[in-house]
Amino acid sequence: MSRSPDDDDYNLEALGYKPSFRREFSNLATISFAFSIMGLCSSVATTFNTPLLLGGPASATWCWLLGSCMCFTLGSSIAEIVSAFPTCGGLYTASARLCPSTHRAIVGWLVGWLNLLGQVAGISSTEFGLANMILAAVAIAQPNFVIIPGKTVGVFTGLLITHGILNSFATKYLASFTRGFVFVNLGTTIIIIIVLLATTPRSDMHPASYVFGSQGIINQTGGWNNGIAFLFGLLSVQWTDYDATAHISEEVRRAAYAAPSAIFIAVIGTGILGWILNIVLVLCSGPIGDLPGISGSAFLQIMVTRMGVPAALVLWTFVCFTAFFVVQTALQACSRMLYAFSRDHGLPDSGYFNHVSRLTQTPLLAANAIFALTAIALDVSYIIPIFLRRLYANHPEVRFKPGPFYMGSGIVGWAANIACISWTLFVCVIFSLPTILPATRDNMNYASVITIGVVIVTGVWYILGARRHYRGPSSNLTNGETGARPGGRSTQELVADADEKKLPSSIA
Repeated sequence: MSRSPDDDDYNLEALGYKPSFRREFSNLATISFAFSIMGLCSSVATTFNTPLLLGGPASATWCWLLGSCMCFTLGSSIAEIVSAFPTCGGLYTASARLCPSTHRAIVGWLVGWLNLLGQVAGISSTEFGLANMILAAVAIAQPNFVIIPGKTVGVFTGLLITHGILNSFATKYLASFTRGFVFVNLGTTIIIIIVLLATTPRSDMHPASYVFGSQGIINQTGGWNNGIAFLFGLLSVQWTDYDATAHISEEVRRAAYAAPSAIFIAVIGTGILGWILNIVLVLCSGPIGDLPGISGSAFLQIMVTRMGVPAALVLWTFVCFTAFFVVQTALQACSRMLYAFSRDHGLPDSGYFNHVSRLTQTPLLAANAIFALTAIALDVSYIIPIFLRRLYANHPEVRFKPGPFYMGSGIVGWAANIACISWTLFVCVIFSLPTILPATRDNMNYASVITIGVVIVTGVWYILGARRHYRGPSSNLTNGETGARPGGRSTQELVADADEKKLPSSIA
């Protein structure tokens, strides 16, 4: 049965929030958004060096498949929660409502900061990767061109400014832009696969033992054993923002259906097509000693070797476009998260970022305020609400009302939740290790240090002052905002019911 935007707004008010955005994202635009945030060919392009040059070709092949299967359980668990809480706060809002009232403020604070900083890290890393991809193309076209840090930072800065301007547009334009992203993303990936297979002589293709077997385990970490070196390949597939689609829920039509469905479809599609792409890249890669080449990108060098410079650069342009789309969608999601956190008084901004432009109906200030860096935070912020939903399932102050996307209370739901939590904790350990030994100041992996540092700093901040104004996700409806609602219930009655069942009310 079809649902109107008013139905979505009634449900949002029942969760205690006043509708602030126009619902311009259709099913196609929402699915395109979900695929775009995962990047596919651009995500593989920016991270392919890690599995190939640390663990070897077999790491690139098998880690994508292994990671995709486990990410499917994570994506399904996230989609289930998003379906029940379709707000721009995403898992941040859900986590604070899936625990007793005494824990809501501290849980909301922790998950909010982890999710926000993790999203900013994704934007920073992808934008930096895109800057390197553009300069790599220049290096291929002009062999005398030298890539230096200043050039990379200059391109990076220009890209950030461009994305900030684009994300200042009204929601209807953002939805229009996004609608075509999925076709460029999937189309580019499929064409690269076909062209690589067509231009690589059969005699130059690697045997199955190299692509899938022990011959393809080539440890170049300098000291780690083969098992750890192999597992570094998981970085490629884990490099994505699964709950980004949740953060545009208040701009999506039929949000409780469309947002979780888009996450579910995109995780499956990206996993399958990405695995095929990795297999083909390894199959056609040539001698590993020739990689990553003068461009510094093994992905691009493989394309140049097989297709020639002109064809490779044409297709690489579209790979860069997909990376551009990743940042575009990631910045939109991050600005909505910043808006939601400010709306709940989680930032020391006195509601400064909790402002929607009357002209564009978008949070302009939030879109232009993205800066900082962290890494492991996103994955941790994902599993906290999944864990809390199970831990407090029978608590009298917590009532999880499943949305349309629901895996049930039986073995399927439990298996998915346990698998994704265990897997996420495991990969967080792997991603905290230095990839090259011996570890030095220059090659040390500071991801865990930064994440723990952020948790400590924000924890001290919460204890010293933030707890006085932050009470967790709370309603922003006022007593004057009443009106007829389905079934003859007023907004106030819906909010009161929601406050009683799910959240601590801030309404007098």
